[in-house]
Amino acid sequence: MKRRSKRYKNSASGIDSAKDLELQEALEGLKTQSRVKFDESVELSFSLGVDPKQSSLSVRGTVKLPHGSGKEIKVLVFTENPDDALKHGADYAGLEDLITKIKDGWTDFDVAISTTSAMKSVRSIARVLGPRGLMPTPKAGTVTDNLEEAINEVKSGRVDFKMDKTGAMAVLIGKCSFSSEQLLENANSAIKAVCSSRPDGFKGRFVKSAHISSTMNPSLRLKSSIF
Repeated sequence: MKRRSKRYKNSASGIDSAKDLELQEALEGLKTQSRVKFDESVELSFSLGVDPKQSSLSVRGTVKLPHGSGKEIKVLVFTENPDDALKHGADYAGLEDLITKIKDGWTDFDVAISTTSAMKSVRSIARVLGPRGLMPTPKAGTVTDNLEEAINEVKSGRVDFKMDKTGAMAVLIGKCSFSSEQLLENANSAIKAVCSSRPDGFKGRFVKSAHISSTMNPSLRLKSSIF
């Protein structure tokens, strides 16, 4: 059995984890229970009714958080003109040099963007980037020739999400230092985006359950009426 720290148990003791909570109530509970010395991340997690083994029903999407995620995002851009990408705020930019580095095991970045012409080369590392959720795609807005807009969007609070092989999905919505109002607005945007990512042709209950948690606190179950 997994052992919990004393701090974790004390945090859990102040909240009825068996109760389905309204979003505002859950957020305020998390902020009240946060007693650690670092700024905890706050995350929504969803259990989906989609069979992850059916590739035609894959679930992924993006959300623009009104107040950002609070996380410093490292952006890599695949392009034949790295100076232009770096000028617009990319942390890393290049093409064949970065592809070689990634083939050797380096993935120290959060989001990858590619120009349309560079994608021909980027596809050679799809098996490396894909499983990590880092492969640029037109649907996610990460295959584009408008690098300035794409980089600014990612840096200013866009968060990508993708269903994992167990049918679960997590979305970062901010930090405990955010106000309750900021977290609530971010959470509502994330929930709307997740519900909008329902695959075409899927029948049945899309979101089976949803929880919210911070880094060092137990997750709290949300009322189904929210989603």
